[in-house]
Amino acid sequence: MIINRKTFIRTSSLAAASFLFPNFLSALTLPEAIEMNGKTLIILQLSGGNDGLNTIIPVKNDIYYGSRNQISIKEDAALLLTDEAAINPSLKYFKNLYDNGELAVMSNVGYPEPNKSHFRSMDIWQSASGSNEFINSGWLGRYLDEACHDCTNPTQAIEVDDLLSLAMKGENKKAIALKDPKKLFDNSQESLYKKLAVDNHDHDHDLASYLYNTLGNTVNNSEYIFKESKAKQTDKVYPATQIGKDFKTIASLIKSDINTQVYYLSVGSFDTHTNQNQRQNQLFKTIDEAVEVFVKDMKENGKFNDVMIMTFSEFGRRVAQNASNGTDHGTANQMFFISGGLKKKGLLNPLPDLTKLNDGDLIYTEDFRKVYATVLKRWLNTNDQKILGKNNGYYDFI
Repeated sequence: MIINRKTFIRTSSLAAASFLFPNFLSALTLPEAIEMNGKTLIILQLSGGNDGLNTIIPVKNDIYYGSRNQISIKEDAALLLTDEAAINPSLKYFKNLYDNGELAVMSNVGYPEPNKSHFRSMDIWQSASGSNEFINSGWLGRYLDEACHDCTNPTQAIEVDDLLSLAMKGENKKAIALKDPKKLFDNSQESLYKKLAVDNHDHDHDLASYLYNTLGNTVNNSEYIFKESKAKQTDKVYPATQIGKDFKTIASLIKSDINTQVYYLSVGSFDTHTNQNQRQNQLFKTIDEAVEVFVKDMKENGKFNDVMIMTFSEFGRRVAQNASNGTDHGTANQMFFISGGLKKKGLLNPLPDLTKLNDGDLIYTEDFRKVYATVLKRWLNTNDQKILGKNNGYYDFI
């Protein structure tokens, strides 16, 4: 039975998965898959441009309240962190993390000459480029190039999604896009694919040979993946939201013997031009609930000191609200770091200075590439200068 590429792709969703996963499937049983250094990084992307001023709230700042007469969060409604700062009331568990010394917040993070386009600014953050540079690889993809430059089957980075972000695409290696191991196993049990996998085909055409080999690897390994994930399955009840399911997938994989060091997931959209508070609070609630179960899961399994969640958004919002009870695209923002292994906790730097704005926008004080350099060197133990292309300096919170 001979099939061409078009027929193969059209026949079932498994074919698409095969293109994404062949290296991942083989690597689980191959000796060249490198060992982890014991640390796991989880990137949580807040897509759409989260409003930082309503996330970490300057509760004593009259400019904040005067600029947002409808959407500001009053001090008595917010969750106080210090005399000057509070966190959004929908992030109740984040407040607990702060109180426990398991949360660090860096404010006013950005880059020179900020871009307010979703697509361009996200490219800048994901590639770790300057605003006037165009780089076709991502910072975590280049980490994968460095961490596994001599691996045939790298599995050190996984994105919990159907598609791969620029951040996870290296110059030579690409991370794995994976939503659910069970779905891959279920698809592999289709009778057509089981038959194709056991048939012995001899093809002169490289593409046909590749397709059959890929299919064989998928069918032969999917049961192993599913059984391993099931054997290590968490007994925690995660929220039924998408981000809850994504964190459950990550938890199961962390507990398994897989050598993944970087996980990437996203939630949104935070593009709150209208009715901001309702949308932002709803998203924060789903994040808060998922993170709470995940952190408790990691703690009970003795892994929380070696796991860190890092959040980012492509930009913040303008200081003043608009006429639709929302905010428009802005510039600098904060980043969260959640772990039992932080060296410094709490608010790592001052809140944004609202007396010094650039045409109504925050002026950044912390470069996100210095954050990346810190994470690469001090958490993932890799060559940050080679990956980022220059010396960015380091912070001391990890």
